[in-house]
Amino acid sequence: MIITILTLFPDFFATPLQQSILKRAREGGHVEYRVVDIRDYCRDKHKTADDTPFGGGPGMVLKPEPLSRAIESAREYSPSSECIYLTPKGTSFHQKTAEELARKEHFILLCGRYEGIDERIRQHWVDREISIGDYILSGGESAALVVIDAVVRLIPGVLGNEQSLDDESFSPYLLDHPHYTKPAEFKGYRVPDILLSGHHEKIQRWRLEKAREETRKRRPDLYKEHLHSLKKKKGP
Repeated sequence: MIITILTLFPDFFATPLQQSILKRAREGGHVEYRVVDIRDYCRDKHKTADDTPFGGGPGMVLKPEPLSRAIESAREYSPSSECIYLTPKGTSFHQKTAEELARKEHFILLCGRYEGIDERIRQHWVDREISIGDYILSGGESAALVVIDAVVRLIPGVLGNEQSLDDESFSPYLLDHPHYTKPAEFKGYRVPDILLSGHHEKIQRWRLEKAREETRKRRPDLYKEHLHSLKKKKGP
């Protein structure tokens, strides 16, 4: 997989992409990160990537010329590659979205800044808009890292233990079950006896029940999706 990131601040990604699973995925040949400075596609001597909005108002807007050139250059790898604009106006980013993107060979993440991008780019060069939550960030770079982290860990071979993917939150529309580690007793609080029993089938049943309890209590909306998925599996 190749992930192209279009940004005004390429240094933002220098350290995060060199850490933990994201680094391991790149070193293992599972993914290539292409961090592209939008200013490299500005043709004036001052590298002007933004300008004041028509009609007046505060802030600056990213100009269409460098954005279109950057997107078109990124698409040279694959003309059909999606350009995804990270914006609060986008559809909510969910695990299903991450799973879909993890099956792609290449996609482009466009990081907005200031008051956003020229509307003509959004309408004619952007294929999809994604939001990671109902709040405002300084730019799309933080959101891009969230998307990259969620997607890259789903690429086969990246985590090493594929079962860990199946057991994670949201996979069957459930939050994760509680986890414990050594020591078995800490300041008077003990690990549940079932986890010390060595009975794997009973442990799995306990974990599923606890996951359902957590989801029913914390995310009733997600729990409804879980029940719906169970009905679909059973059929009419």
